[in-house]
Amino acid sequence: MRSILGRTPHRLERLDRRLVQSVSSLPGGSHDDFFRRLSAAANNGKLWLGVAAVMALLPGRTRRAALHGVLAQGVASAVTNLVFKTLLPRARPLPEHLPVFRFVHPQPTSSSMPSGHSASAAAFALGVGLVQPALGAALAPVAAGVAYSRVHTGAHWPSDVFFGSAIGAGAALVTRRWWPVRPPFPALRRTPVEAAALPGGEGLGIAVNTLGGSYADETAAALQEVFPKAYIHEISPDGEVEAEIEAVAARPGLKALGVWGGDGTVGTAAAAAAAHALPLLVLPGGTLNHFARDAGTGTLRAAVDAAAAGDAARADLGRVTVERGLPEHPERLELPMLNTASIGLYPNLVRRREQLQPALGKPLAGVVAMFRTFAAGTPSTLVVDGVRHKLWILYVGRGRYYPRDHAPLVRPVLDDGVLDLRMITADESFARVRLLWAVLTGTVASSRITHLSEARRVRVEPAAGTMVLAVDGEVMPGVRAVEFSVEPRGLVYYCPPPES
Repeated sequence: MRSILGRTPHRLERLDRRLVQSVSSLPGGSHDDFFRRLSAAANNGKLWLGVAAVMALLPGRTRRAALHGVLAQGVASAVTNLVFKTLLPRARPLPEHLPVFRFVHPQPTSSSMPSGHSASAAAFALGVGLVQPALGAALAPVAAGVAYSRVHTGAHWPSDVFFGSAIGAGAALVTRRWWPVRPPFPALRRTPVEAAALPGGEGLGIAVNTLGGSYADETAAALQEVFPKAYIHEISPDGEVEAEIEAVAARPGLKALGVWGGDGTVGTAAAAAAAHALPLLVLPGGTLNHFARDAGTGTLRAAVDAAAAGDAARADLGRVTVERGLPEHPERLELPMLNTASIGLYPNLVRRREQLQPALGKPLAGVVAMFRTFAAGTPSTLVVDGVRHKLWILYVGRGRYYPRDHAPLVRPVLDDGVLDLRMITADESFARVRLLWAVLTGTVASSRITHLSEARRVRVEPAAGTMVLAVDGEVMPGVRAVEFSVEPRGLVYYCPPPES
């Protein structure tokens, strides 16, 4: 230590001894037992892991704060014990420096410099606080108590505690770059437009897909009850969805088209509504109801109120041109896209995330699903706008989704005129390790493997053979090429007005 710090240890030792003498002169009492137990509770980080486990039971950012606290603590502990305790050997205080009733027994045998307890305490509390300031403030006195307890019980000199606390704070700040703060989501924004008011469903035709995720035998009757004047048509399980929705949209005197079904069915209805210049009423008839949720009609009551009042807005409509079949006899299909499309492992990721989400919450479920999906998955080689890539995921959102990482969740604006293009590549060396590390540290959005961009038109082809494409949850194999484009504000849909 002398060879590294020069003359500083002499001054440092004198200051340490004066501070320890001040602590030893304090009268004894119940606080001695308190600090001894607090110090013991923090052995091997047990106290902080216990706090993190409790925090993980709570939803939202609290879980994220717990993960960052544990990550920062792990880095601080490793740096303290594997690096500095080796570089800076130092004897711990002796029994004569403190009253015997305070002195920790047995005395730790590792170097006194720096304090590992203090490093872990500062790292965890500050790591949590960088994500959830209120929780960090609540934990700060506990962390300070743990740090002081190491002096109070004679386990460390005060300078050991200060140095360890500095290491812990540094670990929290460094890992914050690995686990970046997510910028706030943009405010909900709508482009209002006049649409026919539909009191009692007058002038409304509703196509009900009986294969929709929430369809039941009483669905049509329930819809007729809330829309007594509407025309309701049930699409049978063996019916042609596109043709039957088109038949409803073409009915004479229709003022608006309604749809009950999953996102694929809603996309088909959106294309029909746009073709017939009709506003679309999206009812929550699917399993996940992505567009209904973004449109504000995630409940039947909200949809009924918006239709009755004629509250509506404009949304962009995605267009997907698919080429299938043999190269000498290609088949071209034109598909609508309201939400998202993907190629690669993304459908498996979404399925796993949604299965885990009720128990773990969205952020943690996304991390766990990512690990499970990519631990065994293989990348695809695709040509995107003429550039060859090895990709784990190619994701195309109709509009900007947030957050800007591997687990997009919400879309505050439905008419921003862009395609949200996200590629997670395997072009780099150690691609799988890079990917899993980015997931673990929460840096997928800023990692070199992630490429975020926006476009109005994108063309994708497999480097060889065919590929599997998913559009709004509908999976299509045998695709030889696909082109995505945006029709700005091509759809009018009913929605509640934004809250002022």
